Amino acid sequence: MKIRNSLKSLKDRHRDNRVIRRRGRIYVINKTNRRFKARQG
Repeated sequence: MKIRNSLKSLKDRHRDNRVIRRRGRIYVINKTNRRFKARQG
């Protein structure tokens, strides 16, 4: 999992990427291709 300042560019890397807020943190998750994971905050 990458920890980044901005997740907007990572959201566009794969069409199934989703930006989700959990416990005050922002995550990029992908159900079909699980290597696209990132966290902010």
